[in-house]
Amino acid sequence: MIRVTIFNEFVHERTEERVREVYPDGIHMTLKRALECEDIEVKTVTLLDDQCGLTDDVLKETDVIIWWGHMAHGQVPNEVAQRVRDHVQMGMGAIFLHSAHESKPFKLLMGTPCSLTWREDGDFERVWTVNPAHPIAQGVGRFIYLPHEETYGEPFTVPEPLETVFIGGYEGGEVFRSGLTYRRGNGKIFYFQPGHETNPTFKIPEIQKVIKNAVYWANPIYRTTSLGCPHVEKP
Repeated sequence: MIRVTIFNEFVHERTEERVREVYPDGIHMTLKRALECEDIEVKTVTLLDDQCGLTDDVLKETDVIIWWGHMAHGQVPNEVAQRVRDHVQMGMGAIFLHSAHESKPFKLLMGTPCSLTWREDGDFERVWTVNPAHPIAQGVGRFIYLPHEETYGEPFTVPEPLETVFIGGYEGGEVFRSGLTYRRGNGKIFYFQPGHETNPTFKIPEIQKVIKNAVYWANPIYRTTSLGCPHVEKP
């Protein structure tokens, strides 16, 4: 059983009617329903929870964390972000969605500004599969068509990825590396660009398929319990 913890700010859904119409019980609950199956169990946490629900005990019992954030990145305590970073380096998998490129844990793991260009004009997007042999792309066609999505554009100031799985192309002509993988320590990381809060992107089956594939891919193979340098005896 893969144990998934979904972190969602859960701010827009509570404060903006147009977002609540799309995700009435929160983005995290839409993702939970999409992912839960016989070999994936899902826990959800939000900013409303003490320590964002991400205590050391919770993270020890998490195989893969999924992070959605947008306008409240600064409300995540630094110690929580550092705790998430450390657990990824010890082996926990991590999936960062959409504006989570600005989240504290992602920026700590990347070590770069993670900036990009953006605009919100309701453009369509085609998320092109450029690495069809990758496990995250299995069951996904040549591209995923999104009728409306917030436009992201290069340059995306992240480190050179281990793999580029998807590239987004927009109605206005912009392109964006929309599906990237990394390794940090023992942990596997996937960044996936689609998922603006005013669009029902996370209800699209192909998007759900990508995220579920990423959960299986990021599930830890090896995990330590410490980042220290242990003293060992001579064999």
